[in-house]
This record gives sequence, C-alpha cells and structure tokens, in this order.
Amino acid sequence: MAQLDYNLLFRWFVGLSPDDPIWDPTVFTKNRERLQEGDVFQKFMTKLLKHEKVKPLLSDEHFSVDGTLIEAWASHKSFKPKQAKTEDDGSNFHGQIRKNDTHQSTTDSEAKLYRKAAGREAKLSYLGHALMENRNGLAVGGMVTQADGSAERRASEAMLKKQAKGSKRITVGEDKAYDTSDHIAALRQMNVTPHVAQNDCLTKTGKRRRSAIDGRTTRHIGYQISQTCRKMAECIFGWGKQHGTMRKTKHRGIAAVDADFMLNLIVYNLVRIPKLIAA
Repeated sequence: MAQLDYNLLFRWFVGLSPDDPIWDPTVFTKNRERLQEGDVFQKFMTKLLKHEKVKPLLSDEHFSVDGTLIEAWASHKSFKPKQAKTEDDGSNFHGQIRKNDTHQSTTDSEAKLYRKAAGREAKLSYLGHALMENRNGLAVGGMVTQADGSAERRASEAMLKKQAKGSKRITVGEDKAYDTSDHIAALRQMNVTPHVAQNDCLTKTGKRRRSAIDGRTTRHIGYQISQTCRKMAECIFGWGKQHGTMRKTKHRGIAAVDADFMLNLIVYNLVRIPKLIAA
C-alpha cells in the first residue's frame, strides 16, 4: 500500500492514474478472502497448464512428488495444553513434554508441532506438497496438509490420483520418506509405477530396514532417470523460500496457507515458462 502512494510503476500495474486515490487496505483483505473461498488459484493453475504454448512443455507420463515444511504463523508460547488454565500465558514451557495429542496452538489451532528429521528443532508447521512434471520441472499440482508422519504419502496419492486416468501408466519419483509398503501398493493400484528411493538404512536395533522397492523396479533405466529428475522439485521449494512465502507463512488456518502455497507454485511457473518458450 505504501508503494502506491508514490511509485508510478505500481500505480500503472494496478490501473491507477497518478491522481487517483488509493484503496482502503481492507479492500486487499476482503479480495484475498474471496480468492481463497472461490478456489481461484487452483482454477488459474489449471488454465495456465492447458495454454497452447504451455502444454508442449509438460510431460503427461513422468512426475515427481516432494514435500517441504512451512513454518506456521504461531509461536511456541501459543502451544498450550488443551485444558490449560486461562491465566497460563505459555511462556514457561521448558522441561514440559508437549505433544499434538495434548497441546494446541491458541494462535493457529490447525498448525502442528513437527520436526523434519531427527535432531532438528520441532516447530509449529504445515507441510506443503508439490507435484512436478519431469520434462521441464514445472509444478502441475500442490496442496497443504497438517504436519504428521504420513501426510506426505497421503498427499502424494491424492495428487497422483488426478493424473492417473485410464489405462495409461505413469511414473513418479519420490525420496526415501515415501518408501513404505502401503504407499507403494496404493500407487500400483492406481496404475502408477513408483520410482521411490530405497530406504534400507539401519534401524535403532541394528537391523537393516527392508525396502518396499526391489530390483524389479530399480533395474530399469527409467528408475535412475526419475531419481535424477525428482531433485528438480527442490528448485521449486528453494525459489518459494527465497523469493516467495514458503519459508514462513503469514496466514492462519490450512485453507489460507494452502491458497498461498498454490500462489507460490503459480508464480514459480510464470517465472520459468517464458524462459522455456524462448529457449
């Protein structure tokens, strides 16, 4: 809003002449709520991907799925026992055992305490999931879920179900976090070939974990190609955290965070597409 007071480029972009009065700040807030309620970002993404100049850039057979942690707009102090006393401000939580089953954020009740890996700090977060096509690394789908141990796999299945139509088999590249027998079985049931990285690491008991992916899948050259291509998804998240709002959302509630995440994916595509067309 401050830029509109003096920046002519901003005024030109939004259609205001130098002498026009600027809008009240609440106009942006109300319009943002309308966009979120109308699922406009998802419709915009669909229309963008169907554009005649964009369709040749996309693969309809080979995909990758990955997830990233989005820090919620809520502090640790807001994560209080669900039956907390009203006078407890949550500031003295040291030494307490805090779990999502017994605690909840008073700032954003849908955010969950989650750590991406062992030894990392647990934060109130959401999980953002992106579906990427492997030809040029463009995002073709996305969604936000609450952060828990199975959210990445369930989101992957939900997004791939929309792509796996008819008898045509598609492939998906995923990292070790997706290597579970139930997820692999669900993908194969949908006619999706799972090119998932094998998770055969040693467990705490010293035994080697058994991967759900065996040599029947890894022996094919397509598996290696998928494993190479899936790493391009990190470019989407890297751009979103450096230039967008994926690192820490300023929205509360899963619906608002989901809309903002989709907007990040759309803008990433809009930045990439002109360069790909010109190449």
